[in-house]
Amino acid sequence: MMEEYVERVGRVLDTEPVLSEVPAAKPIPRRRNRVLPMPELELGMLDFLSLYGCELQYVVGEKNSVMGKVMQPLNRLRYEVRFIRAATECLETVEGQELEGVLKQAIASKRESLPVAVWNATWSVEEVETLFTLAKGEYPVEAKNALSDLARDARQLNKSVAGLLEQNLDVDLSSWGKVHQRWQAEYRAGQLLNSARLVAARLEDGTRLIRQRLNARPLCFSGKPNSQSDIVQSMFFSIYIGKIQPYLADIRRARTDLIEPLSELASMQAEVMPKVFQEWSRSALALQGHDSAWANLDNAVTTHTKAWQALLEQCGLRPGA
Repeated sequence: MMEEYVERVGRVLDTEPVLSEVPAAKPIPRRRNRVLPMPELELGMLDFLSLYGCELQYVVGEKNSVMGKVMQPLNRLRYEVRFIRAATECLETVEGQELEGVLKQAIASKRESLPVAVWNATWSVEEVETLFTLAKGEYPVEAKNALSDLARDARQLNKSVAGLLEQNLDVDLSSWGKVHQRWQAEYRAGQLLNSARLVAARLEDGTRLIRQRLNARPLCFSGKPNSQSDIVQSMFFSIYIGKIQPYLADIRRARTDLIEPLSELASMQAEVMPKVFQEWSRSALALQGHDSAWANLDNAVTTHTKAWQALLEQCGLRPGA
């Protein structure tokens, strides 16, 4: 659709269309570069035995089991939350200042490292790689309600993460697994990134063609329409307004529904975000900035619209902004 549009623009303006190379989108960093090392807490054996009767003993026991040593990020987050809860409850029954001091130190350490566990359970899971894969082409034309479930997930996930980062341990983590499963089954974020770069490149191609005509002979003289301007205006409304603009609206809507909440999810965790992820985020998630695919798309749309306005204004046919 976008290539055909550029070719149509060139044809009606008697200029040779040139399709530029679409800049490659940056893939999400590999998981090994996204995972943050989780600080480990070792309770001495005597201290562990002294906690007999408290729920914490069973929580720590599960962690020290064979399965506990290979916890997936979400289960590790659940463990960290359970540990803090159980240790806090245990404080009310434990006897002895020394053991009480050990417990308080453990709770403080776990609360301090909680943002790391949250990061690993969101941006370090394998499923997010499918959501942002660049191997599934562009965002489909007329993709009706394609993002409703993903958008709802993103909003709910952001509320949960905000609560955890405020040390609210009553946050419900039961839905996170389903969120990850949907990420594994969808690839809309990557498609949107592909579309943002493709559409921006083709609009810039079209803008160059229009400017070439603006710098050459006028489309109309004395502001009066002619047969060629009628053809140009017809193409403008049938193709740009009729096909391209609706697709742009779909991309904007999808950006609002999915990319913006995911951008917020990353921003909330900026303090622990790995540097390599920061670089990728500036391109894929940030809505502003020199490296932002979304800012580049916005600029391409703006300059393209202004070019059309300038061209049709020669014929007294200037479209509204």
